[in-house]
Amino acid sequence: MAGTMRALTVRDLTDADLPSLGWAGSPRHVRELAHRIRRAQAGEIDYLAVCPPAGPPVALGGIGYTATPGAGTLRQLGVHPALRSRGIGTLLIRSAEQHITARGPARAELAVEEANPRARALYERLGYRAHGRAPDSWDVEDADGTPRRYETVCTLMRKHLA
Repeated sequence: MAGTMRALTVRDLTDADLPSLGWAGSPRHVRELAHRIRRAQAGEIDYLAVCPPAGPPVALGGIGYTATPGAGTLRQLGVHPALRSRGIGTLLIRSAEQHITARGPARAELAVEEANPRARALYERLGYRAHGRAPDSWDVEDADGTPRRYETVCTLMRKHLA
């Protein structure tokens, strides 16, 4: 896998990527990514894709810059389920941190579901520290297309960037 990791690149997510992102969430979520791509093209946010030399994204995530002054907020981070624990998430997060630093903020923040200890362990290994908890919710779509509201509790984490 080490050779494959070197071959991965991080670039902006594009409309051409959308048909290959069924692994990233519900059909509703994938449709909403088109709106996030427009926001990224307008410079409001960054939305990144990790890709092999020839093929669709294997990881993606967004960065917002307005939620907390002086911070870039990482959101919707995801790695293809079949490729987790291979360093791809680390590559995505480090690239996101570089984007944040290039825009000027000195801190990265994120929220991780308390029911996802594996993701939290990754963030802690990368230097993120918990600073609170908060409820969160968003609309999802069941397999039959029925919309519903998903509710959870997240640990809020942050990291000061050099």
